[in-house]
Amino acid sequence: MALGTATIPYELRFDAGRICLDLLATTHPGERLDSPPALCAWITGSGLVPPGTALTHTDASWAPRFHGLRDDVGKLVRAHLTGDVRPHDLALARVNDLARPAPPAPRAVRDTDGTLVRALADPPDCAALLAAVARDALDLLTDPVARAALRQCAGDNCPIVYLDASRGRRRRWCSSEVCGNRERVARHRRRAAIARA
Repeated sequence: MALGTATIPYELRFDAGRICLDLLATTHPGERLDSPPALCAWITGSGLVPPGTALTHTDASWAPRFHGLRDDVGKLVRAHLTGDVRPHDLALARVNDLARPAPPAPRAVRDTDGTLVRALADPPDCAALLAAVARDALDLLTDPVARAALRQCAGDNCPIVYLDASRGRRRRWCSSEVCGNRERVARHRRRAAIARA
């Protein structure tokens, strides 16, 4: 999903290239998953559930569980990026445990015009959604090609990690529209200041 297409009140981002990395981005510039509606917007926007899936059973206990997974995945991803050799065995064990339950079961149903669309067999519970994100993280961390494409945004004070799928692996920013634009504006201001001096 492109930047700016998320539910307006939450300004969520879905441009990191993996669901687990999009979850990591929910801490920047501040906590984004601070209420059940915000978490539901992220769950839907990330593609964990099809659009229109009822998440009315989501309650306040879900967000801390997603925060915990986010923290553990963040430790593992950042350890890889920095070459940190300290064991993060506890974080890895928690992610492995969260990946055990079955993720939400998909099914195909007919839309009003007769085409097949994705739906879920049952309303997803928190454990199933966490399992889907944890499995995505494990797939990322155990795939040498995907791991090699992990990048930290070069933007000032931007902690976002993304998958660089660009030609030549030259992508520098989490988003050209956000951090890339900030860098271009700053560069223009520096050149203008030098020209005035």
